[in-house]
Amino acid sequence: MKIELHKLKIREVVEGFKDSAEEGVSAYGGKLDVRPKYQREFVYKDKQRDAVLETVKKGFPLNVMYWMVRDNGGFEVLDGQQRTISLGQYVSGDFSLGDRFFHNLTKEEQEQILNYELMIYFCEGTDKERLDWFKTINIAGEKLTEQELRNAVYTGPWLSDAKLKFSKSHCAAYLLANDGGALLSGSPIRQDYLETALSWINNDEVADYMAKHQHDKNAEELWQYFQNVIAWVRKTFPNHCKEMASVNWGKLYNQYKDKKLDAKKLEIEVAELMQDEDVTKKSGIYPYVLTRQEKHLSIRAFNDKMKREAYERQDGVCIKCGDQFALEDMEADHVTPWHEGGKTIAGNCQMLCMEDNRRKSGK
Repeated sequence: MKIELHKLKIREVVEGFKDSAEEGVSAYGGKLDVRPKYQREFVYKDKQRDAVLETVKKGFPLNVMYWMVRDNGGFEVLDGQQRTISLGQYVSGDFSLGDRFFHNLTKEEQEQILNYELMIYFCEGTDKERLDWFKTINIAGEKLTEQELRNAVYTGPWLSDAKLKFSKSHCAAYLLANDGGALLSGSPIRQDYLETALSWINNDEVADYMAKHQHDKNAEELWQYFQNVIAWVRKTFPNHCKEMASVNWGKLYNQYKDKKLDAKKLEIEVAELMQDEDVTKKSGIYPYVLTRQEKHLSIRAFNDKMKREAYERQDGVCIKCGDQFALEDMEADHVTPWHEGGKTIAGNCQMLCMEDNRRKSGK
């Protein structure tokens, strides 16, 4: 890869700055694509954005930026998107700094900012070299998520369409998953929705799915699948609870979509389990009522006092094998199993040796 250092004044870089929000950002007289397809949306918080301007106003050096030289003579930001947008937005009057907009500054103050020199490396190379370099330099202030890095590798028409559906504020996926109560957690613009949908459709093999479909014309298959999952969830569990946003719905849909389920019966059980103090992981209730695997619930464990009382009551003798053990060599067990109504209380605690407890629980 060929890399050449250039010093450009802010006035040159922000010339013709146009911020169309999530649809795109351009600058440098229209020749600079500030946010290419593989780049993240603007994620700087006010404090970070303001720090960029304070650095410039004080004449301190900003970190170097990298632009990729395109075949048509234009450029795209390889690293420095957040800083460039911060500068462009301020000069354009989109926000104030210390209660002063750019137009409120004196002529001298404006010129000091506009004449500030940015250190920018112009990079020329193949697509692979460009993307490898992008992954290498990353962004120091805002580390890229795994999905953002995948987006850098699998660019193409499929990704463009997928981001339109899953990666914009109030995108179609966001509106669908939040209509009637949130079924997903995270942020669309940080690629959480896209990553979730991909993990659902391909059993957590996200990169594998993206590689197979990189050159597809659109992401319609993923979008249709996502709609099917959400529709199935709304039908199966019509009463919304906030804990639903943490459930791996794709995994449950893939396994149970063709099974006949009684939504009313499931909702009654869900409501009862939500009130059960022994269930410490409420989001696990949904996979539990379908799989009957108690591991999803993280049933409340007996505390040390309960264990000691049971141990002394038994004189250190394992209820199963009849041998005597030290307390640290035994484990607490429910006399009446939780799924049969047994509670995690002192009176329902018994001590078993580790071997017998594992044999009983099937571990």
